[in-house]
Amino acid sequence: MSGKKKGQRDLPPIEPVGAPFVDSHCHLTYGTLGRDADAVVRRAHEVGVAGMLTISTKLETFPEVLAVAERFPGVWASVGTHPHHAEAEKDVVNAGKLVELAAHPKVIAIGEAGLDYFYDRSPRDIQKEVFREHIAAARETGLPLVIHTREAEEDTADMLEEETAKGAFPFVMHCFSSAPWLAQKALALGGYVSFSGIVTFRKGEEVREAAELVPLQRLLVETDAPFLAPEPYRGRVCEPAHSAVTLRYLADLKGVSVEEMARITSENFFRLFSKAEPPAAFRRAA
Repeated sequence: MSGKKKGQRDLPPIEPVGAPFVDSHCHLTYGTLGRDADAVVRRAHEVGVAGMLTISTKLETFPEVLAVAERFPGVWASVGTHPHHAEAEKDVVNAGKLVELAAHPKVIAIGEAGLDYFYDRSPRDIQKEVFREHIAAARETGLPLVIHTREAEEDTADMLEEETAKGAFPFVMHCFSSAPWLAQKALALGGYVSFSGIVTFRKGEEVREAAELVPLQRLLVETDAPFLAPEPYRGRVCEPAHSAVTLRYLADLKGVSVEEMARITSENFFRLFSKAEPPAAFRRAA
């Protein structure tokens, strides 16, 4: 596995999973992942990751995200603007534009979008405005909205409840790192919850509590690569292959086999992201 820094100890190779599964959120255009995409995708395949959703964080760079999805079978793209970039892109992000770009066959999701009050890189009122445009696009297209929230739980919950009352839309709380009550709120509104390597962290007690309460049928696994590599790989550059580690951890937490967790989370992915055509590996495993 690439990404070892000077002075880091050697770690065992990632143990392959005996069934295909999906990394539901990664950034294959970021940093070393973008520069070495062929090897990154190959390493993912070697441990069982047969599908990857690479995520848009700016409309400005969406063409690069789409190009990666077009290049590899079993890789799909989203379209959207992260709350960090809401102010910079507020004049170009609107539901109509998102709907237009989402018409591409490889685009299976809207986002990631949401609220981030930890960094506050965009004014909060603009974050909310841009978030609502993404919600409207998800509602119109029927494509799932990939939601980012950090230190903004109350406002996120209030907006989801308010907007769902106007008309339901599919969504997933990506890289869940909030209190369990927000997971319960998302589930009550029909959403899914996705867990990254954070669930393995020593200080991830609340995240583990949330994972325990999420029903298997609403659970997804992701990396958010190149960020948040799971233990014991924390501190390394995260790759989609690391989702095998998180999948194994979640399987143990939920009391099912690793192969069963692969099957369940894959079925959940294709149910939620219904525009995605399952690659041959999933059809063979069925």
